[in-house]
Order: sequence, then C-alpha cells, then structure tokens
Amino acid sequence: MEVTELPAEPAVPAAKTSRLKRLLGWEYLPLCLLTVLLLIMHFSLVYQEAHPFFLFQKTAPGNYFLGSDNTIFDEEHYVKDARSILAGEGTLRAEHLPLGKLVIVAGMKLFGDVPLGWRFFPILLGVTGIVFFYLVCRQLKMSKTAAYLATFFLAFENQTFVQTGIAMLDVSLLPLMLISFWLYLRKNYLLAGVFIGLCGLVKLTGFMILPVIIMHWILTRRERDFKFLGLIALSAVTFVILLPGFEYFIFGHFVSPLDRLKTVVSLSSSLTWTSAYQTIDSRPWDWILKVDMLPYYYRPHYVGTLGITIWYVIIPIIGYLVYRACLKNEAAHFALWWFFGTFILWIPLSIITNRISFVYYFFPSTGAICIGMGLAFAQLVDAWRFGVSKAWRWASIIGLSGYMLMHLVVFLALSPFTSWWIYPI
Repeated sequence: MEVTELPAEPAVPAAKTSRLKRLLGWEYLPLCLLTVLLLIMHFSLVYQEAHPFFLFQKTAPGNYFLGSDNTIFDEEHYVKDARSILAGEGTLRAEHLPLGKLVIVAGMKLFGDVPLGWRFFPILLGVTGIVFFYLVCRQLKMSKTAAYLATFFLAFENQTFVQTGIAMLDVSLLPLMLISFWLYLRKNYLLAGVFIGLCGLVKLTGFMILPVIIMHWILTRRERDFKFLGLIALSAVTFVILLPGFEYFIFGHFVSPLDRLKTVVSLSSSLTWTSAYQTIDSRPWDWILKVDMLPYYYRPHYVGTLGITIWYVIIPIIGYLVYRACLKNEAAHFALWWFFGTFILWIPLSIITNRISFVYYFFPSTGAICIGMGLAFAQLVDAWRFGVSKAWRWASIIGLSGYMLMHLVVFLALSPFTSWWIYPI
C-alpha cells in the first residue's frame, strides 16, 4: 500500500522570528504602549459630551455637565488669556511668565478656539513627561522592573493625570523639569541649563530644581568640570535672553526682562493669605498631612487631589528613601533632593512670603515619591523571584499585585472616566 506524504508546513522565516523576539524583548516596548494608551485616554476626554468615553458614566446633559465649550478649573483664566493674546491685545495675566501661555496659544492657533486647541500641547507635553520620567529612572541606575513600577504609579496617579489633561501652566513645567534632570544625569550640563531656564520661563518656581541638581552634584559628583558652572550660568542666560522674545509674541513689542520680572514678582507676592480670599488654598504641609479634595469640575468629576495610594505612603516612602540613600543608592539619593527642592522648600517660602498655595503645587514632587515606591516594590518582585520560602514568595507577589490593582481602582474612581461617586456641589 502506497503511503501519501503530506506536504510539509512552510517554515517561519528565521529573520521574522528574530525580529519579533527582538521587538518583544525591546526595553522600551512597554513604554511605547503606555504612551499610546495615555494619549488615547487623554484625547478621548477632550470632547466628552459629543463623544462619551465613560465607564459607568451618565451621559445625559445636566447641570455642571462638561460640554464642548466648557473650561475646566483655571482653564477659564488661561484660555481667556490666550484669546486676548491671539487677538493682539496682550496678556490678561501679567503675573505669569510667557512660555506656559504660549503653549496654549500654539494649540489654539493650530486647531482653533476649541477644547482640542486648548489642551492639545498640554496633553502632548504631559505624556512626554511620563516618557522622560522613565528615562530619568533608568539613568539613576534603577532596574527595569523598578523603573517601570515607578512609571506605572506616576502615569496612573490622579493628580498627574488630571493636570496633564487640562490647559494650565503646571503641565508645561514637569516635562521640562524631567528633561533637565535627564540631561544633567547624562552630564550634558550645558543643555540641561537651557532647559532649566525654560522651566523658569513657565513659572519662577521652575528654578526650584536648581537646588536639587546643585546638592546632588556637590554630594555625589564634585568633578572638576567647569561645564557644571555653565549649567547654572546658562539657566539664567536662557531666561534673560528668551524672555523678551517670548514676550514679543504676547505684547507685539520688546519689553525689558527686568521690568517684566519685577511685575511678575510684585503681582505674585501680592496674592497672600491675608489679601486674597480663597476657599481652595492650602499650606504646603497640608498637602501631605491630609487628603485635600479640590474639585476642578463636577459632571464628570475632575478632582485635583493625590490618589490615596500615593498620598498614604508619602512619609513612609521618604523614610525608606533615607534608608536606601544611606546604603548609597543613587536613585534614592536623587529622589530625596528632588523632594527637598520641589516640596520642602515650599514650607519656608510659604511662611516667609505668606503667599497662597494650592494642593496641585505638589504635582512636580510626585515623581520623587514614585521613585521610592518603584524601589520598594521592586524588592517585593525580587522576594518573589528569589525568596527562600514559598510563603514569603507568594506573600510578596500578592502584596504587589494587590497594591497595583488598588492603585488602578483609586485612579478610575477619581478620574473623569467613572461616576462611581458624585462630588457634592
């Protein structure tokens, strides 16, 4: 009896298999996927009434429901200011420096006076900040596991997500700050100085990252590299040189950098606890001692508060960072100075100047806490991989998975995607 041989299945080309393996093993593939996911999430919220993208969200229009022409929180001020600039009438907010305003103006120039125009570049900048946060973590010699855990906690933190999605000045500050850190850690001191100057052109508080970098350099590097002095000098030179150019786009004529700086300092310092009536302001120490529920919008709810999975561990994580810094962990050391420059310095500033402040001013400091969380939870991963007892290994992985799941649940509960609860009006 003759046996008929079946045709052999075509073999998968080795080159294709190799490319696929390289892609799946590429370090930055999860970061790329996270970036795409965040962009989809943010842009899906731009036109909520027209294109509802909610989970369990009531989409019937009602009082305070976000429509296609509504602004969110302080967008009311900055969008009006951008309209004035585009009309050739100058700025309505002379107390603010120009770069953050021009980011909003650029989007409105490109897409028109619509929510996409207001929020397009803030969203792009905010998501870019998440990318550079991961790069900073890796430059600090954090493992891929620790860096991705830290990035996960920051990307799905409510205050970070909300600030990234709306047209305010603060969202322009964080990515520039993270790029400055990344360049500094790579010893590209001169370009880092330029980006620090750009931080200052968004808000004067952008210069608060200089103490972070200076103290880190003094205590960990101390090279005889005059380029580091160039970092400090270029941050000031960039500010002074670019300020008149940016203001030209706003006023239509050149203005004195010194005069503008005097105006900014004068108007900002006049907003004190005794002269400005506010119901939403808070002192810096309140940001970590209590959960401050700051409503930005109501239907759906935008809440400018830290998620409790971050807020609850701030003080323990700072203690953990001190411990790891004593063991000469570079990431812990840098994170402590990051926290000092962007948060601790606010306490004496608040006491001395008596200037009003708000809980979202903690926004630039969250990354330091997330680095500590990444380092701590990476140790749980190591315990799961290399734990001496089976019980300890399972406890580690259950604890890590449970906390990450809780972090996502808190994020969704606070985010505009859900209506599991209604903010009392």
